[in-house]
Amino acid sequence: MRPVFAFLLLALICACQAQSDFEEGDNDNDFAEFDDEFVGSNYYTEPAAKNAESNSAGEGAGGDSGSRQEQVPPRKQPQVVDDDDDDGLVEEDDEFEHFQDEEEFEGYDGGDAKDPPIDEQAEPKLNIPNIPLHFRTHWDSYWMEMLMVAGLLAYFANFFAGKAKNARLAQLWFSTHKALLDENFALVGDDGKAENENPGLIKESESLYTLWCSGRTCCEGMLVELKMIKRQDLVSLVAGLMRPQLDQVHIKIELTRGLMDSFVFAVGTKKTITKVFKEYTDLSKFCSLVGKPEDRYNVPNGFAVLSEVPEATSAILETRIITALKKYQSYIDYLHISDQFSGPIQQEEGNTLKQLETKPVLLAGFNLPKHAEMETIKPLLLLIFYLMERLKTYRMSKEGKSKSDKNRQRVEEEFLKSTHAARAEAAAQRREDKRKQEKERILADEDPEKQRRWEAKEQKRQAKKNAPKMKRLAVKSL
Repeated sequence: MRPVFAFLLLALICACQAQSDFEEGDNDNDFAEFDDEFVGSNYYTEPAAKNAESNSAGEGAGGDSGSRQEQVPPRKQPQVVDDDDDDGLVEEDDEFEHFQDEEEFEGYDGGDAKDPPIDEQAEPKLNIPNIPLHFRTHWDSYWMEMLMVAGLLAYFANFFAGKAKNARLAQLWFSTHKALLDENFALVGDDGKAENENPGLIKESESLYTLWCSGRTCCEGMLVELKMIKRQDLVSLVAGLMRPQLDQVHIKIELTRGLMDSFVFAVGTKKTITKVFKEYTDLSKFCSLVGKPEDRYNVPNGFAVLSEVPEATSAILETRIITALKKYQSYIDYLHISDQFSGPIQQEEGNTLKQLETKPVLLAGFNLPKHAEMETIKPLLLLIFYLMERLKTYRMSKEGKSKSDKNRQRVEEEFLKSTHAARAEAAAQRREDKRKQEKERILADEDPEKQRRWEAKEQKRQAKKNAPKMKRLAVKSL
């Protein structure tokens, strides 16, 4: 019997210990009074579950021993809990009461029906909608894209065609005049290298070709520029329909200094002469537009003349030149002779303290004919060589030279007046820089006597500079 009583005593001690642990857990939990409201529902605390397991273990042990063990009754839900620590009453308040309110969830199924079970092994069914194809079946929907592709094809086709046509025209002009150029120049088609590897035209762009010739008396060299219509550019061709353009050849000959007398002259179409008169410095400063040149110099109708010295203009526009102007009127654009050529007018000319360098030149511009008529303008190059020889032999009278010298003196005085303020400012700046250098040199010297003398001299200069200016008058006694 002793083992049985020992076992019962041990079971009683375990039960008492479990009960004391449960009550201690309720006291330690500040919210135990709220947890008691959920007793009997699905919310159980962990100590209650442990007590249930201990009770069931105790019953099993009592059954085996043949003794009677009382079942622990379930705890009754307290309605009102009196808390000694807070001295307050906590009334029964169900915080989940709103879940029981039917008006709170109108139109919502309570969820009595359970969701169907999901078969994880079954493959998901994909619903693929019928989406229309990206490309439409009608070509009319792509008229904008087709126009763009057609425009690009037209532009590139025009580029290669225009490029080839300009190259053919330039090569045709060179082949037509090559024999005449070889007769008058020792070097034709200089490419700027020590050894002339590719004599001939130099392609600057798709519409510009240049040719340099040298090795002739009366000139330093001749530059030929073939300016073609921009046939490779479709936009330029369309713009040319409103403002027609022509293929042109521009010739610039740098004459030897002292070869020609001092005068400036130009003749050409009215449109071109008006344009160059506003653009070039020598024409705008030395020349004036001649009125009624058809009656005075017998030039063709539609031509204008810019002249500095009438005597030189009459000498240049002699019978041979007038005949050539009338015969090739449709091909001649302008002729320009000057000993004071300095290029186009500089926009910042007033800021320069030194006159631009001038040089004697002979300029000419001719219109190129069609492909089959290139031989017709070959005499125009002979006209240029004739003018060079004419300038070499022509000499003005004393009256003409005197007028030319007065014009150049007048232009120089105008330039000095326009730059007087700038030159005075530059001179003052130079003097100031010179005094600063002298002061630094004196201060660097350790001799105090030199410094004293220099300071006395500087004070005297400043006093003289600040003194009022007075005019001294000499009075004769009677």
